[in-house]
Amino acid sequence: MRQTILAAAAVTLGALVLGACNDGSAPEPAATDARNAEDIADLRIENARLILPAVAGNPGVVYFDIVNTSLQDHAVLRADVEGAGRSEMHSSMTTANGEMSMAPAGPQTVAAGQTFAFAPGGYHVMVFDLAPELAAGGQTEVTLTVEGGDKTSFMVPIRSAGDER
Repeated sequence: MRQTILAAAAVTLGALVLGACNDGSAPEPAATDARNAEDIADLRIENARLILPAVAGNPGVVYFDIVNTSLQDHAVLRADVEGAGRSEMHSSMTTANGEMSMAPAGPQTVAAGQTFAFAPGGYHVMVFDLAPELAAGGQTEVTLTVEGGDKTSFMVPIRSAGDER
């Protein structure tokens, strides 16, 4: 019995000593949630487009529809646009006076089996400090980050301010 206890203590002590040898130079790989990684593929983007500003230096806007074909909701936390200095999710609303107003919006949930529209007069992505390379007729990449840190990217055609929204 005494030998069993000593053997167990030796194994435990050995594990502690070996664990302490980690110098921290290579972090342990983070565990991934395979379910989330698969489900993000179930977000389909449709009707995507970036509308350039009418006046250079002003912000542009990105519109698109997110179709969630998965069985779980997804919260879109942010949208990053290649060629933009920064981007913000916004919402448009009509005030009590009938005037249009716009404000930054927090995360937007795309319900399971539903479509969420980033469209004129509603939610949209404002893009600021646009690179001169972004020109009508071209395209750029938009990356959405959803709750849990998963990302999905898609290409958007670039339209001039006078084109159909």
